[in-house]
Amino acid sequence: MQLTPKMASIALTGLMVSSTAFAAESPLITTQKLPWQTAEKLAAEAVQICAAQGYSVTAAVVDPSGHQQVVIKGDTVPLQSLSVSYRKAYTAFSYGQAFNKDTTSELIAAKLDGPANGALNTVPEVIFIPGGVTLRRANRQVIGGLGVSGAPGGDKDEACAVQAVKKFQSSFQ
Repeated sequence: MQLTPKMASIALTGLMVSSTAFAAESPLITTQKLPWQTAEKLAAEAVQICAAQGYSVTAAVVDPSGHQQVVIKGDTVPLQSLSVSYRKAYTAFSYGQAFNKDTTSELIAAKLDGPANGALNTVPEVIFIPGGVTLRRANRQVIGGLGVSGAPGGDKDEACAVQAVKKFQSSFQ
């Protein structure tokens, strides 16, 4: 049997309709995140910025799943800076996304750290201390968080994190 132009057109239309329907029902979800190379450079930059000021810190980057993507430790960081940097990054990511804030300091200033009894501080991995920055694309889509810990004060940690994010912000597109 030979296909006529009309039959070929009908077959092509049917194929296009079925492939469009399949694409609309795709079982896959796509997530935007930093490539590990960029996340590594971002964390290293935060550690270097603090080191230039005499502070040995740990910097952690979390991806959109809230898991650690990269951790860079300074040479003489306090033991707790490893877990605290991750928790700051996680808090900046998760609560920054929920409340449209860009740093853990902004969350604290807006009193978004929960009821007076500190109940949110009992949520695993959450910590309301300055030093976390929400990572965003230009359209404000949240793609992760950066946390820095180890300087003598969260304000100094956060200043290093903010400066590092500003340097790499254009690569978050």
